[in-house]
Amino acid sequence: MGEQSSSQETKEQRFVRIASRRVQEIVKKLQLLQNCANRGNYQYTDDQVRKIFSAIDEELRKVKSEFSRQNSKEKKFRL
Repeated sequence: MGEQSSSQETKEQRFVRIASRRVQEIVKKLQLLQNCANRGNYQYTDDQVRKIFSAIDEELRKVKSEFSRQNSKEKKFRL
């Protein structure tokens, strides 16, 4: 399957291509983080775990908010 040149790529095609790759990278990083849960190899406190997930949750909230904000802009009434 040949790739279209970037000048022929639509905004949606570019979004799908880039977002898919970025989501795959995030999933891989989360799987690597999951390895840190192995208490046979690592020692950590509940507070450290809370800080990790608090940081992840905050960034995820920001990203979700940005997508929602962009979608709500598109739904404004116009004559």
